[in-house]
Amino acid sequence: MQLEPLKQISHTQSKETHHLSLLLLSPTGLLSPKSSYLRLLVQLEKICPNSHWYKMAGLTLKVTNRSRKGLKSLPSSIEVPNDATVEDAKIAVARAANVSDHNRIGIFDPVSKKTIKDRNSLLRDQPEVVKRGELLVKDLGPQISWRLVYVIEYLGPLIFHPLFLGLRNHLYPAVWPLIKNHLPYGPQYNSELSFTQRLAFGMIIAHFIKRELETLFLHKFSSNTMPFAYVFRNSFFYWAFAGLLGGLELYAPFSPAALAPEEPTTLTYVGLALYLLGEIANFDVHWYLAHLRKPGETARKIPRGHGFGLVTCPNYMFEIIAWVGIILVTRSPSLLLFIVIGTYYMYTWAWGKEKNYRAQFGDKYKKKRSVILPGLL
Repeated sequence: MQLEPLKQISHTQSKETHHLSLLLLSPTGLLSPKSSYLRLLVQLEKICPNSHWYKMAGLTLKVTNRSRKGLKSLPSSIEVPNDATVEDAKIAVARAANVSDHNRIGIFDPVSKKTIKDRNSLLRDQPEVVKRGELLVKDLGPQISWRLVYVIEYLGPLIFHPLFLGLRNHLYPAVWPLIKNHLPYGPQYNSELSFTQRLAFGMIIAHFIKRELETLFLHKFSSNTMPFAYVFRNSFFYWAFAGLLGGLELYAPFSPAALAPEEPTTLTYVGLALYLLGEIANFDVHWYLAHLRKPGETARKIPRGHGFGLVTCPNYMFEIIAWVGIILVTRSPSLLLFIVIGTYYMYTWAWGKEKNYRAQFGDKYKKKRSVILPGLL
């Protein structure tokens, strides 16, 4: 990193100037050969919070390829403003390396080599970037927006469930003779769509429409895009388990939902209550997280209330509660398999968030033993 000429610093007769002089002239001052310009600016900002000269000064960061097959035209360094974000760094690297889409550029911590996901976070808030004055970068390949990926994920069940419901009188009679003697509860067949099947259809469609609307109008993403190839990996789970397998089993004339009592039972009412609780509370958490940071704020905050006192990720907790409600109503083994697998993924994601909270906020954060289900997971 290169140090800007000190003549850019306005020396006025003030308390700020006195502190600045002591800092620069100290035997262990920040201008020693082992210190970096970015660290100087960060500490001067703390000492002189009302000054603006440091915001005008530029930063020179070393840029290194993270992989051997990296960007061929990558510059040795880039210059960015002191208040630059990760997004600004991506744009600067892409411009210097002649990459048309800056979203292809991945920015990584120079020590842990983990991606810095929050595109709105300030570079000066990244301790290893500050300490080493270096960024690791990588070309992530063709990109697709996070928002579009989520829309595609949730579209699968919205396609398969109406499809199997529409094909009910054509598909299942053809396979009935082949499987009727292999069902665990005997050769029972209900040609009419049951009350439970109709209720299940409404609950599942409403759930995924809610997810689509939240994706389009509520959720905020720390990254603009992800590698295009990920859309197939991410969509497979919803399309295959909640969509294809769930719809195929649920609307069959011989499924547990088809053979359920025509009149609602206590189990039906309990399941419906859990579903409504889970969906409403899940939306409440999503709304809270979307408005946690005020416009223009970049620093991460510790979420409080809304279930965060119980677990690290209450949105996952309420998601599971909603699906438990659906399973109680439908008695569906396919949907049970779906939420068991989903719970495993949510558990791993939640532990990742818990570790990030502990690392970033230290003693300010109250550690959680349970990340998605109190006392269980």
